[in-house]
Amino acid sequence: MSVAPSLTPVLAPDIALVGLGANLGDGAATLATALGELRELANCQLLQHSSLYRSAPLDAQGPDYWNAVAVLRCALTPGQLLQQLHDLEHRHGRLRPAGQHNAPRTLDLDLLLFGRQTLRDAALTLPHPRMHQRAFVLVPLAEIWPGGVLPDGETVQHAALRLQAAGQTLVRTGPLAPMPAIRPQPD
Repeated sequence: MSVAPSLTPVLAPDIALVGLGANLGDGAATLATALGELRELANCQLLQHSSLYRSAPLDAQGPDYWNAVAVLRCALTPGQLLQQLHDLEHRHGRLRPAGQHNAPRTLDLDLLLFGRQTLRDAALTLPHPRMHQRAFVLVPLAEIWPGGVLPDGETVQHAALRLQAAGQTLVRTGPLAPMPAIRPQPD
């Protein structure tokens, strides 16, 4: 996708960046469906998204991950958006086992940035506290926001190259097209 005009080096206050990942089941199909669901979130508009990438787990065990990044314009608070992201994860069978950090997952949706907001509470930290350490976030993000400036002042492009030079690898596997959203079935 092309770079959206709203993605200036510093994000507008209503722009959210969301990292997508999955490594259980058909991760590529899950991300395509999740992207379709992001497109239909209430009070949000999917502006653009990266290609689909594949990476080995970082600080975790399990199969390779499928990764992408999406850009949303939202008329929500960060907490409201996070709740909607968690609802999507839950619909895809995401479990959060106690005591298992970085466990394999059917779908992982991380709120990376929301404008220039900073937040630290029990449910959410903005900017995402580890995004600057993860090539699987920054390489897809650099595809759609290369001149973007991270909160520490480093450009997304430079940070992505730095992590790749340090040995974090991932492969662009091709385009990612949003699939129709999963509709809950009535009981």
